[in-house]
Amino acid sequence: MSYAGSMSRPRSRREQYSDETREALLTTATSMFAERGFAKTALSEVASAAHVTRGAVYHHFKDKKDLYRAVLERTETDGMATIRDAYLAHEDPVAGAMAAMNAYLDRVVDSDYAEIVLRQGPIALGWEEWKACEEQFAAGLIEQIVTALVSAGRLPPLPIATTASVTFSMLGGCGMAIAAAAPEDRLRIKDESAEVLARLVGGILV
Repeated sequence: MSYAGSMSRPRSRREQYSDETREALLTTATSMFAERGFAKTALSEVASAAHVTRGAVYHHFKDKKDLYRAVLERTETDGMATIRDAYLAHEDPVAGAMAAMNAYLDRVVDSDYAEIVLRQGPIALGWEEWKACEEQFAAGLIEQIVTALVSAGRLPPLPIATTASVTFSMLGGCGMAIAAAAPEDRLRIKDESAEVLARLVGGILV
């Protein structure tokens, strides 16, 4: 029996180097975008800090906006994994929903996340593309949570898509308020947002 078709081809050294270069660019760009902002960060500076050539940058990303998009997507992928884990850690859908909400608010308090996703994201990508990107990452989990709450009889039979959309807007508004605040005020606004959201959710729970 031949196993040639069932075994993956070993990655070449060139492919490994390409992946390492892309990872170095993303890590360096994340730090620089968070510290300086999108407008004040040049691709040549990212390349220099990552110890790669400008040609290597353009091999992986067509321009600065494309690099920023990749940075934001990686940041959101990591963030949503944490939020999803918080939700799945609870069998009770209400406890899971509240844990996910708090995990999101905790994430926004992190200055790098707030800067990359909420403060610089709309500037770098434009409002419409940024909003679509955010919905891409968050909408599925929010709909899953709303569906679970309705199925468990903890929410009245509200329209799932509309309820998820309203929830997304509320969470996003709280996130923006936290991100826009001075660093020393973010924890307080996070706690206030958590209390307001908990009371709003509690008001419609069955």
